[in-house]
Amino acid sequence: VGNDQVHSWTLVTSQALDAAWRVAKGSVTLAVSLLAAALCYFRRLHLYLGRRLKWWIGYLQRKFKRNLSVEAEVDLLSYCAREWKGETPRARLMRKAYEELFWRRRIKCVRQVRRDNYDALRSVLFQIFSQGLSFPSWMKEKDIVKLPEKLLFSQGCNWIQQYSFGPEKYTGSNVFGKLRKCVELLKTQWTEFSGIKDYHKRGSMCNSLFSDALLEYKLYEALKFIMLYQVTEVYEQMKTKKAIPSPFRLLFTRETSSDPLSFMMNHLNSVGDTCGLEQIDMFILGYSLEVKIKVFRLFKFNSRDFEVCYPEESLREWPEISLLTENDRHYHIPVF
Repeated sequence: VGNDQVHSWTLVTSQALDAAWRVAKGSVTLAVSLLAAALCYFRRLHLYLGRRLKWWIGYLQRKFKRNLSVEAEVDLLSYCAREWKGETPRARLMRKAYEELFWRRRIKCVRQVRRDNYDALRSVLFQIFSQGLSFPSWMKEKDIVKLPEKLLFSQGCNWIQQYSFGPEKYTGSNVFGKLRKCVELLKTQWTEFSGIKDYHKRGSMCNSLFSDALLEYKLYEALKFIMLYQVTEVYEQMKTKKAIPSPFRLLFTRETSSDPLSFMMNHLNSVGDTCGLEQIDMFILGYSLEVKIKVFRLFKFNSRDFEVCYPEESLREWPEISLLTENDRHYHIPVF
C-alpha cells in the first residue's frame, strides 16, 4: 500500500509538473511571440518615423536655408588648393596665379559666385551694393524708370519689343511694363543700399537680396537694359558725328553689333540664357554704371592680359571694383 501511495503521489506530482510545464511553455511561447511582434512593430515604426523625420528635416532646410548666390568669404589659397590639385600644366599655372594674388596683390579671400550666365552681372552688382556706391552721374539726372518708354516714343525704337528676359524669349507689347518694373526695382534697391552707412548692415541686406532668385534676375535684366540704353544713346551721338568712347567704336565695327538692334538681338538677348557677358560687354557695363571693373584673368598669368580694366581709361575718378576669372566665362569676387 505504501509503495502504491508513493507511486500515486509521484504520478500526480509528475502530471502536475508536466501540466505546469506545458502552461509555462505556452506562456513563454506566447510572451516570446508577443515580444517578437512588438519588436517588429517598433522596428517598423522606428524606420517609418526616421523616414518622416528625415523628410521633414530636408523640407525645413530647403524652406529656410538661404540659397546664397554669392557665398561667404573663404581663404584664397585654401580655395585654390581644393580646386586645383594635380600636376597638370593648367593646375600649376592656376596655383601660381593664386599665389600671385595672395602674396603680391594682397587678396586674402574669395567669394564664390553662382556659376550661371548672369554671374558677371551678379559679381558687379553685389560689389556696388555691398560697398554702398552711389548712382552714376547720368542716372542722377534722369528718371531711369521712364527710359523704356523714352526709347520707344522719343527715339522710335519699336524693335525693343523683341527684348528677351533671359530664358524668356518673347514678351511682345508686355516688354515695357516688365522692363519698367525691373528698372524700378534696380533704382529702389540701389537707392536703399547707397543710403546705408553701416558696412555690416549692407552685408546682411546683400545676403538677403542675393538669396532671392526672382528679385536677382529682375535686377540683372535691368542692368542689361541700362547697357542697351547707353548703346542706343551713343549710337545716336555717332550718327551726328560726335566723338564717342573707344569701346563703343569697337562695338559698332562688329557685323553682329553694328547698331543697337543687332547688339540686342545677337548678344544682349542671350545673356542670362545661353551665354554671359563678353569682354566688349564688360566695357559697356563699366561705362554704363560708371565703375572701373578690374579683372584678374588667372589663365593669362605671366602676360600683360593678366590684369585688365573695363573701361581701360575711365572718364573721371570712378570707383573701382575687382573680379577674378579662370576662363573669361565665370567670375568670382576677390576680397582684399
